[in-house]
Amino acid sequence: MEQPGQTGQRGWQGRAEAPAGLMPLGAQDPPRIGDYRLIGRLGEGGMGRVFLARSDRGRTVAVKLVRAELAGEEEFRARFRREVRAAQQVAGEWTAPVLDADTEAETPWLATGYIAGPSLQQVVGRSGTPLPERTVRILAAGLARALESIHAAGIIHRDLKPSNVLLTIDGPRVIDFGIARALEAVSGNGVTHTGAAIGSPGFMSPEQVRGTPLTPACDVFSLGSVLAYAATGRQPFGTPDSIAHAVMFRVAQEEPDLSEVPEGLRELIAGALAKDPAQRPTPAQLVARAERGGGPAADDEPWLPGALTARLGRHAVELLAAEHPGDRDGTRGTAGDTGPPASLTAVVPAPAARSRRSDAASAPAPARKPSRRRGAALAAGAAALVLAGAGASTVYTLMSADGGGLRSTDAPAGGADRASARAAGLPASYLGTWEATLTHFPDEVRRFTLRQGKAGDIVLTMTATGKDYRCEFAAALAQAGPPVRLGPSTVVSGPDGCSPGSPSTLEMVHGKLRRTSDDGKALTYHRLPDSTKS
Repeated sequence: MEQPGQTGQRGWQGRAEAPAGLMPLGAQDPPRIGDYRLIGRLGEGGMGRVFLARSDRGRTVAVKLVRAELAGEEEFRARFRREVRAAQQVAGEWTAPVLDADTEAETPWLATGYIAGPSLQQVVGRSGTPLPERTVRILAAGLARALESIHAAGIIHRDLKPSNVLLTIDGPRVIDFGIARALEAVSGNGVTHTGAAIGSPGFMSPEQVRGTPLTPACDVFSLGSVLAYAATGRQPFGTPDSIAHAVMFRVAQEEPDLSEVPEGLRELIAGALAKDPAQRPTPAQLVARAERGGGPAADDEPWLPGALTARLGRHAVELLAAEHPGDRDGTRGTAGDTGPPASLTAVVPAPAARSRRSDAASAPAPARKPSRRRGAALAAGAAALVLAGAGASTVYTLMSADGGGLRSTDAPAGGADRASARAAGLPASYLGTWEATLTHFPDEVRRFTLRQGKAGDIVLTMTATGKDYRCEFAAALAQAGPPVRLGPSTVVSGPDGCSPGSPSTLEMVHGKLRRTSDDGKALTYHRLPDSTKS
């Protein structure tokens, strides 16, 4: 969402420790890629190296730098170019968006929203402990919705696996969708020059194993394997130590081992693992099955176990600490890096000064009431939960004012639907002036007014105020709904620290308006008495 600014903010002093999994930059790593200053290395795979980076405007992103040997392959470049363009069109809150890319650079790269949360592989693989049945159902619904968004953009993920599923306090997120196809250009046998196979044997579909044409149903099969792993702590067709060819044979020819899958999940997972693609449910059908009998909307409790929720809070703190690791010679970062970036200062106040705040800095908590089962744990870890809500689920993406031309989330697909959307107006119950105060910062207020209009009209005007700042924003109507979809906001007035927000959704919840941004932040507003409806 929108990012207010504040003057007089002090920077952090000294070097900071890196979060778990973040490695320092090596001698061969560039200090910058495009407009992004690199903070550390997140990992390396068949495509190339992945870095945690920060833009000059303070956005925290993950930047993937393609391997030099792949960059020299013309067919790879052509496919990479096509796949990046397609990935930029993926909409929805369940994926990490592609924010920026340079497919024509000497070494191509792309930047995606950074999700400050562990992967499903890290969560389950580290302890071997499966997730609770309710958590797996919510995981299934979120991942199925992610596949809906990916497939709607004409993409097949091809490599859905636990390490490509990240967990946040608000739900799962899918990463690395579609780009794996570019690697197929390097050789015809599914192996790149670097020796990295396309797909992971334990989570491939039978079609991938056999080398037959793929449809979106192959991702549904992979999703079934991911859910079996989440529910049991083990793969349904072997173990990580199994020979790859043996696992692939079982995927193609044998039934999965679902003996340890809870009975309440067995039908859901078995359906996704049907050998015949035509017999597998669609992502929409998976959502319905996952939510049947107690899904994500069944209660207000957090979807993750308490210990994992607290871990997300610690991860957010570690990420903050990594923001200013200093240059390689031990000095501070580049000139102008005088404080935590805008995308991270929504997590905690900087020392000796209150930080800049987004309009949803304390947002995820109101929609999730602490349960009696987790009361003691939450009371002991309240600070961690605030951080998890304000950081782990909100840091992962910030969009530019105009959306960068990267996503088409708001326009209906068909011509008739577009005409209908343009003609429709806002629901009368949404009109008026609405206000929210940040839970832990009562002097920071978000207020917006909704006026009647059609798609493309400016219908929202908003102010974000605090002790030392005032920012004004505006946003156009994208789709009348309900729920109402708004386009990305623009800054009308305010100091330099005022930054535009991502597209967002408005939903009426028990007489209040909940605004959820595509960058993961959310805040619930109450109507001001006698507010004018226009």
